Amino acid sequence: MSAIVTARKSKRVLLGLIGSPIAHSATPAAQEAAARAAGIEAHYHLIEVAGAGRDDLAAMLDGVRRLGFSGINVTFPYKEAVVPLLDGLSEQAAAMGAVNTVVVDDGRLVGHNTDASGFATAYRRLGRQDRDKPVAIIGAGGVGKAIAFALAGSGVSRLGLYDTDRGKVEALAAAIGGRAQIAIFDSAEAAAEGAAGIVNGTPIGMLPNRDMPIEARAIHASQWVADAVYNPLWTPFLKTAQAAGATVMTGRELAIHQAVDAFRLFTGLEASETVIGASFDAVIAAREGTGRAT
Repeated sequence: MSAIVTARKSKRVLLGLIGSPIAHSATPAAQEAAARAAGIEAHYHLIEVAGAGRDDLAAMLDGVRRLGFSGINVTFPYKEAVVPLLDGLSEQAAAMGAVNTVVVDDGRLVGHNTDASGFATAYRRLGRQDRDKPVAIIGAGGVGKAIAFALAGSGVSRLGLYDTDRGKVEALAAAIGGRAQIAIFDSAEAAAEGAAGIVNGTPIGMLPNRDMPIEARAIHASQWVADAVYNPLWTPFLKTAQAAGATVMTGRELAIHQAVDAFRLFTGLEASETVIGASFDAVIAAREGTGRAT
């Protein structure tokens, strides 16, 4: 019986997240709140395992299959590592080689990428018309891949890529193929020069790290700047961009929109973006001690 049919029949779903570190994740609260609003009950379990190898991941995924999970999310550092361990992939997940959402469907584990669909929604909400203006993406790992595919599918025709691992950048460029014109750079600063936007698709800036993925001098008021990191919500990168007068998009937007899309895949039901957003904001506010998310 598929995960969607099970959710509708039982009104209860078991979900989870595999990754490390994930204690800071706002996803459990967001998914459980979305379920309550949709009239079902969800339990979202954090499966935090550091340094998991192929056999470890295979065992965890087999547990997901056997223990009645409707699905799981996958985050850093396993978005690419789980791909060969799944029974099937959506067309887009297969093209990019990265998965952040796995649905249990009749005992089969099927991988999807709601980072890509979620970032595409967030980008459209910015109201940009970049088209032939280049956008720089720092990082070609799991989330960097998703962001590249999202932008290429949203009308951005030129992408500038940088990663400390050039092999990853070259693989991403090959995967993008004719979807966009790709330029590969030897530094984040070079990628950002003349770009309409700059996106951090790395974990740089995620607590306890307080580094910048790019030098401050490379950010300008004419650009839009986005970060996939939301712990903290305002990373050093985003604070620097804001001070420079750039248009800023925090990791909140990606987190909320990917969660909406994942909930639909897990349950077959529509999630309330308002409910997920409010839940996310409450988690961030409590964690950062602000009383409210900014």
